[in-house]
Amino acid sequence: MGRIDDRLAELSITLAEPAAPAGAYVPALVDGNHVLTSGQLPMVDGQLLETGHVGAEVDPDRAKELARTCAINALAAVKSAIGDLDRVEQVTKVVGFVSSAPDFTGQPGVINGASELLGEVFGEGGMHARSAVGVAALPLGSPVEVEVTVRLRD
Repeated sequence: MGRIDDRLAELSITLAEPAAPAGAYVPALVDGNHVLTSGQLPMVDGQLLETGHVGAEVDPDRAKELARTCAINALAAVKSAIGDLDRVEQVTKVVGFVSSAPDFTGQPGVINGASELLGEVFGEGGMHARSAVGVAALPLGSPVEVEVTVRLRD
């Protein structure tokens, strides 16, 4: 096991196989020295953990937990593409989408669930640029979706 696998074990995180794509795309794609993930939903064992709009049917604290699950799924997608997460030098960008009630404006707090997880796993290498966007709806009725881009070591 590598350093990142050890860190995941310390955090009691097990990476599953990436969820099967719901369309004509791949979970992650290597582009030179970067890996880009497709949007990851809060799926566990092939099941979406929750549906609804944040600030209405879904509590923001629960949505933050779901964003963390999305980031774990993004790590699984990256690992499936490169084999070893120790090859990741830096998380460079996170884009988070929050299915939001019309008056909900706490998208950054929700996506902190993903950002904080990446920091816990990679330390300084988990620091990244980020966007947190409110949307009317997400695939399968998901409350959150997260994309991650990482840079690989030379």
